[in-house]
Amino acid sequence: MKRFESLLWKLVIIQFIFLIIAQWLILYTPLHLYLGKVYEYEGVSKQEKTKTIETTVDH
Repeated sequence: MKRFESLLWKLVIIQFIFLIIAQWLILYTPLHLYLGKVYEYEGVSKQEKTKTIETTVDH
């Protein structure tokens, strides 16, 4: 069990290091210009309201 716990802690630390590296790449490098376009494709960046139609279904 102790061997499994040490392996799990190593994986957690490695995951945390990769998280910090990925955050740094996105925030402080020109890479964010290419990743920022993903929001435009998904339609998240625009804050305009769309016209909605409510429908009811009677059974």
